[in-house]
Amino acid sequence: MVTAVDTAATAEPGAASPSPFPPIAQYAFLSDCHTGALIAPDGSVDWLCVPSFDSPSVFGSLLDREAGMFRFAPYAIAHPTAREYRPGTNVLETTWRTQAGWLLVTDALVIGPRGTPDVVTPHTRPPADNDAAHLLVRTALCLKGEVELELVCEPVFDYGRNPAVWVMDPAEPSTATAGDGSRELRIRTDLPLGVEGNRVRARRVLRAGDRAYCVLSWAEAEAVPPDGEQAHAMIESTTEYWRTWLAGARVPDHRWREPLQRSALVIKGLTYMPTGATVAALTTSLPETPGGERNWDYRFTWMRDTTFTLKALHWLNLEWEAEEFMQFVADVEPTEDGSLQIMYGIDGRRELPESTRDELSGYDGARPVRIGNAAWEQRQNDVYGAVLASILLHTRHSRRLPRRLWPIVVSQAECATKVWQQPDQGIWEARGEPQHYVSSKLMCWVALDRAAQLADIRGDTAQAASWRDTAEQIRADILAHGVSERGVLRQHYGTDALDASTLLAALFGFLPPDDQRLRDTVEAIADELSENGFVLRYRTDQTDDGMSGKEGTFLICSFWLVSALAVVGEMGRARDMMERLLNIASPLGLYAEEFDVDAGRHLGNFPQAFSHLALIEAAGRIILSELLQEL
Repeated sequence: MVTAVDTAATAEPGAASPSPFPPIAQYAFLSDCHTGALIAPDGSVDWLCVPSFDSPSVFGSLLDREAGMFRFAPYAIAHPTAREYRPGTNVLETTWRTQAGWLLVTDALVIGPRGTPDVVTPHTRPPADNDAAHLLVRTALCLKGEVELELVCEPVFDYGRNPAVWVMDPAEPSTATAGDGSRELRIRTDLPLGVEGNRVRARRVLRAGDRAYCVLSWAEAEAVPPDGEQAHAMIESTTEYWRTWLAGARVPDHRWREPLQRSALVIKGLTYMPTGATVAALTTSLPETPGGERNWDYRFTWMRDTTFTLKALHWLNLEWEAEEFMQFVADVEPTEDGSLQIMYGIDGRRELPESTRDELSGYDGARPVRIGNAAWEQRQNDVYGAVLASILLHTRHSRRLPRRLWPIVVSQAECATKVWQQPDQGIWEARGEPQHYVSSKLMCWVALDRAAQLADIRGDTAQAASWRDTAEQIRADILAHGVSERGVLRQHYGTDALDASTLLAALFGFLPPDDQRLRDTVEAIADELSENGFVLRYRTDQTDDGMSGKEGTFLICSFWLVSALAVVGEMGRARDMMERLLNIASPLGLYAEEFDVDAGRHLGNFPQAFSHLALIEAAGRIILSELLQEL
């Protein structure tokens, strides 16, 4: 649906411009490891897709203010006093002050002890002891005085297309259901509900010590807690789940302990428990360019993320999650030539057709709103290196090479051998003409180098020698054609433009730390591809990416620069940059994809797994260096 926001879509909004859309960084993230929710500062659930991350939204106010919302907060008060996660959890607590009192609202997507098999989102991986209940539970406690509590639930199914039709339960005046033929929602509360058009609404004055609750369910009817006491117990159980899970992670006692813990919770929260896949972000179409067209659907799994995911999980000692993710990679279906796609659905599906929802206004006028991602059909030659580096990393940690992974090693090494001399779309999925991107060829080198090491582990010395020889051919080609006259790695063979993806040369050991070309590349990106100390992917006026408009600095690239500075021995600069990056985290410790340095705001899909994965690696390199200095 097009709202008044659409009339301003052609003008780039400023950070201070009045807007009905909250800043991206002001959203809180909830997860039950099947789906996730974003809660605005005013207490409204503005984004929720059920039953899974990539399902159509039922609350979509994030992308259009008329596309569905669910508020549980004080009446006529939009700005809370404080919002914070319960320490060590993805459970949100919001404290409100009104003229007459104080209120505490607690929100959780519930996880608890597993009972019967999950029929809502069936598992392909062995179920854990705890699983999603497919419930959003919200409780309220009046702390002092009296507060008028309001509940407004107005789902609009299928990304804002189908308004809800509510049916009250005649036997239970505080229970109602709504559906669109494919999905049914049920709400239960201890407030007296009334139907107003396509929404249900309730109001009650709470006095000091009074409690209230509401539960939204997309599970079977018997899963809904019958009273506030059980609703409260479910939140406590969810709190216990997250804290127990986090206790199993290896987080060093360091000044960066909290951002590392929050990043771990984000990565776990973006993991789809039924298959072990990880979504790149919770959302679709949050803009990289304010009011612009750089809007993508990130609710899928990218193969390029595999190495960074495995690095982070193993570094944090999260071996179960690492194993689950590796098995997901082993299960996905290759293409006709034996290669893996650059991305898959979280259920492993290959086809992710892209469409637009032109009736939606888009976040703050940024259009189009995209569902699906056409990049699944692109050729990106970096995928082979990402997959094989992750298999080597996992093999070293598990101390064995699983039999079912060896055929993947062979097929991906063979594919990299065939295509490394061909142009592709590059790691950033440019929609311009294919080019000989340096980072793509670099990752093909990674593919053959890691495949050779895996062959050595397997005892196949002849195959190892063959793959190692190809790796050296790729290295020689990059150094002959991918280095500019001043000794800096290029974006691609046809330009001297810089690209932050060449920092992968440091992260994957393509050149030794003391190589002058590596140091000069890191220095050039730090000095020439940065804005106010944060790193761009590339200069949009120097790159044919098929899109218009400027974009913000990329947070993953900025964290990559921290890691690269650490690799070349610039520890002081690495620490300083890390502190700058930690200082721009959202109020709840979350990161989007980009940061607009001029306006000081987060841009792009949120929260972004890649940003948090790169944070973990950057912090880990610095912490390891500090620990080694203590020996």
